[in-house]
Amino acid sequence: MKFHSCRGFRGEVTVPGDKSISHRAVMFGSIARGTTEITNFLKGADCLSTIACFRAMGVPIEMDKTVVRVHGNGLHGLKAPSSVLDCGNSGTTTRLISGILAAQDFSVTLTGDESIQKRPMRRVITPLSQMGAQIASVHGNDCAPLRIDGRPLHGIHYLSPVASAQVKSAILLAGLYADGETRVTEPYVSRDHTERMLTGFGADIHTEGTTAIVIPPDELSGQKIEVPGDISSAAFFIAAALMAPDSELLLHNVGTNPTRAGILHVCKDMGADIRLLNTREASGEPTADILVRSSSLHSIEIGGAIIPTLIDELPMIAALACFADGETIIRNAEELKVKESNRLDVMVRGLSAMGADVSGTEDGMIIRGGRPLHGAVIDSHLDHRIAMTFAIAGCCADKETEVLGADCVNISYPEFYTDLERLMVL
Repeated sequence: MKFHSCRGFRGEVTVPGDKSISHRAVMFGSIARGTTEITNFLKGADCLSTIACFRAMGVPIEMDKTVVRVHGNGLHGLKAPSSVLDCGNSGTTTRLISGILAAQDFSVTLTGDESIQKRPMRRVITPLSQMGAQIASVHGNDCAPLRIDGRPLHGIHYLSPVASAQVKSAILLAGLYADGETRVTEPYVSRDHTERMLTGFGADIHTEGTTAIVIPPDELSGQKIEVPGDISSAAFFIAAALMAPDSELLLHNVGTNPTRAGILHVCKDMGADIRLLNTREASGEPTADILVRSSSLHSIEIGGAIIPTLIDELPMIAALACFADGETIIRNAEELKVKESNRLDVMVRGLSAMGADVSGTEDGMIIRGGRPLHGAVIDSHLDHRIAMTFAIAGCCADKETEVLGADCVNISYPEFYTDLERLMVL
């Protein structure tokens, strides 16, 4: 797909529902008693993979234009699937469902696409095995496919070497079935959608500092879940309005959970004109309308505890830094190496191809802003965050930019290009 320079971005947009919350609503609804009704569910490819997996285990799930209804089977009501469970491109599906499957009374194999079969799964295999799970990488390379033979589990206190919501959630979900309390301590607090939502479903779960603690419940109860707009999808339009001159965008009903809203802090620290309007709470999650205007930006250093709160937004932040004065340094971002692509390498190569002064480091990158970008041919590596980042960069660069594999945005934002075209000022 090809992109050309525009004069700015103006208008209003409602981004799709949050991907992380949509996944969890289906999973938790499936193991709860009663019906869970989900509004503003993200009907992207990843979340549809989660629905397909639970349907394969006997959970009735209905979808119409506005609501997804999950008729839960209860904690112990899942049934053995008739074939391998295919998680598609979804790391969230693969890792979180592993925690649930570890305690079932049947065996199952999890697989996914080529990308998933390269992503590290030892990070969940290790703690789940410590809980008594029988889980192994079929090819012995610590990646999917995973063979899981359900076993009785016991509670543990796991000291996670990474701040990862997927790792933490897999352990907490296994902890719902354990014979006692389960604790997960992270180096920094990762996104806390699991803790918030499980509380709503009736679980006994709380946090102490960077430790999340769950006590196994007798049952969970179906809920009504309103999914806020995904701040990771909103990030592309936030950056677009800041990068392009004479821009003003209003983004409606975006989730502003503090464990996800690092991009707002980074942009404000860079001098961005951003305001939160109509703040409220929906299904335990804070939301707001975000008003953003083009701004004169300056460089900052990004690292440490804020990284888990903006890990998916770092590619877009790197492109944004090209439009800021001075040298922006991103560190402690090793996690980007094991996403749908090695996002550190892909961003350095792509931005360099567009004329940016950027260099990679062992755990991040250094971007020296102020050099105009020009068009280039960019390989998305079928990574939705990369495709959307370079679509925005292409609209703010001279000449034509072509993004290869651009359709991968269907993973998280199927209407992205339609919204982008509508908001561009040509």
